[in-house]
Amino acid sequence: MPRPVLLVIAHGSRDPRHAATVHALVRKVRALRPGVRVETGFLDFNIPSVSGVLESLAAEGVRDVVALPLLLTRAFHAKADIPAVLSEAPARLRIRQAEVLGPSPLLTAALERRLYEAGLSPADKSSTGVVLASAGSTDPEAIAVIAAIAREWRRTGWCAVRPAFASASLPRTEDAVRSLRALGCARVAVAPYVLAPGFLPDRIARGAAEADVLADVLGPAPEVARVLLDRYDAARVPSLTAIGA
Repeated sequence: MPRPVLLVIAHGSRDPRHAATVHALVRKVRALRPGVRVETGFLDFNIPSVSGVLESLAAEGVRDVVALPLLLTRAFHAKADIPAVLSEAPARLRIRQAEVLGPSPLLTAALERRLYEAGLSPADKSSTGVVLASAGSTDPEAIAVIAAIAREWRRTGWCAVRPAFASASLPRTEDAVRSLRALGCARVAVAPYVLAPGFLPDRIARGAAEADVLADVLGPAPEVARVLLDRYDAARVPSLTAIGA
């Protein structure tokens, strides 16, 4: 039996860096698992659209698809937008929606990778406060997840870890940076908990103006690619309920 097609569903953005980063991540996933067909669809702004990819797969005779939200928290897009798009897919397709990427220890490892690439070292952890800067959400579940990640990450040896949000929630990145300064951390680093560049990541970067270190977005970090495949493997087991089955 052929393996299900992995359809990576990205949000999309007017910023061309967003799609370029998504495609770079998908290339890394393909390299890690050459036996799996991986396609990319966007909810908005970019092509191909999710519905367009699903129509093309159905026309080719594909039967099984794992739809993987390229999202770090389970908020509105994962709970509403993506299921709505998948529900309109051609009837011949059996589609399983995978879980969002976060939280995952691999993503925390990717955050640390980006901080070390930006100039920190493991020896700096105890004297460095970190702002875990996410895009933000109006969904309480998503906000609680970010706060929990910050608490768990702090236990790995950082001076302190504070969550921050670029939209919808508080505090903002700049306020979290100042609070870590006031706490007495010798240096402050900002770790964007976002997958690709765009409007909100740029806002995070502006908010990091008073920080000592600003890490890059997660992007095509190898840990992120591994999380995608973990979510794919978990979703393709037959016991999960399929959309349109």
